[in-house]
Amino acid sequence: MASLITCPHCGTRPKEEFSIRGTALGRPHPAVSEEDWHRYVYLRDNPKGRYQEYWHHAAGCRRWLVVDRDNVTHDVFGVTDAATFGRVGE
Repeated sequence: MASLITCPHCGTRPKEEFSIRGTALGRPHPAVSEEDWHRYVYLRDNPKGRYQEYWHHAAGCRRWLVVDRDNVTHDVFGVTDAATFGRVGE
């Protein structure tokens, strides 16, 4: 049985329509320090378990989404539009 992801725009779709693009981090405000930008761009944790990732609905609405899932069990707990994902430092 194929895994399904519920896109907030297209409804329930097969996971093969999506591309995983990495850990979802709130984008810093443009005025934060260079050290904060360096940390945002280059330093990433690689957690095991539940966390949020950016996914692109490449074969559907082409929107960026934030998927809350467990990367060990692959259970999905929620999907939201990435446009609503907040900024850090505002």
